[in-house]
Amino acid sequence: MSLEPSRLAVEYFPMATADLDGVAGLEAGLQVFPWSRGNFADSLHAGYSAWVARLGGELVGFSVVMRVLDEAHLLNIGVAAKFQGQGHGARLLRQAMALARDAGCQRMFLEVRPSNARAVELYRHFGFRQIGLRRDYYPAALGREDALVFEKDLA
Repeated sequence: MSLEPSRLAVEYFPMATADLDGVAGLEAGLQVFPWSRGNFADSLHAGYSAWVARLGGELVGFSVVMRVLDEAHLLNIGVAAKFQGQGHGARLLRQAMALARDAGCQRMFLEVRPSNARAVELYRHFGFRQIGLRRDYYPAALGREDALVFEKDLA
């Protein structure tokens, strides 16, 4: 007897080399200017906190966090399009914050495109506040796009 996907629990695993093709493929389906497989491989090699979420073995999403001393920087987070709107992004973000806090981080930072309204709303919902703006940070179809810089106290 097999369980329907809705009855399976999402499981979280440290990202491994075997995950790189799937994660890069998921990212490519989400972003116009995605991270490459090499970007994710470099993150693993650097020892960043990188995780994948799976539902019945299927890749749901991922997160990558760089920790430096008592600060964490959310570098990338994504949820496969077919799993969006089901709370998976919130769970990945909650897990990333908890792991950073458990590692002794006091604050978390991130950048987000102003045009990514769903992400901006998610971060604000979790108590992130805008502390700055990076002009022309992201590549965009018609030039460059600014980044909103957010911060959250994890203590």
